[in-house]
Amino acid sequence: MTIKLLAFSASTRLASYNRKLIAVAAQAARDAGAEVTLIDLLDYDMPLYNGDLEARDGLPASTQALQQLFAGHDGLLLSTPEYNGLFPPLLKNTLDWVSRGNGLDHLAGKVAGILSASPGRVGGLRSLMATRQYLNNLGLLVVPQQQAVSEAGHAFDEQGLLLDARVQAGVNNVAVALVGTTQKLRD
Repeated sequence: MTIKLLAFSASTRLASYNRKLIAVAAQAARDAGAEVTLIDLLDYDMPLYNGDLEARDGLPASTQALQQLFAGHDGLLLSTPEYNGLFPPLLKNTLDWVSRGNGLDHLAGKVAGILSASPGRVGGLRSLMATRQYLNNLGLLVVPQQQAVSEAGHAFDEQGLLLDARVQAGVNNVAVALVGTTQKLRD
């Protein structure tokens, strides 16, 4: 049975390097044999998480839709920018909402692959460390392979493809590890 991965960028900026990177990574995962659903978090607008809001109104419809997407996939592939050394509030807020109700059931035990792109020299590496820890806290197994794309303003061509073969190989390694680990755990 084919591995199903849910892929998204933790940036909604239209010209985001991480939006470009997740598209490249999604193709690498398809090439590794996975069925990939690439979503845009712009399509899942959610308020800032607030327990009182949840108690009063329940889960937003966008959260329920995301929970169903998470439930229907074997693993996650995500690319995140780095904001002041951490992942952006969008990622935290999205997963805080998705984890509510029985949402942890849709996260725990899944496998994740993580990537980051940044205009800086470390390519979002600090964000990846924090993302790994946060996903582990939610019960996900994050594959050891990861890819940080530094100086991302010069990393992509006009079609959004990576220019550096070594960086592309790193993205491919994340995809292969994610698909292989997910397959082994599912079998």
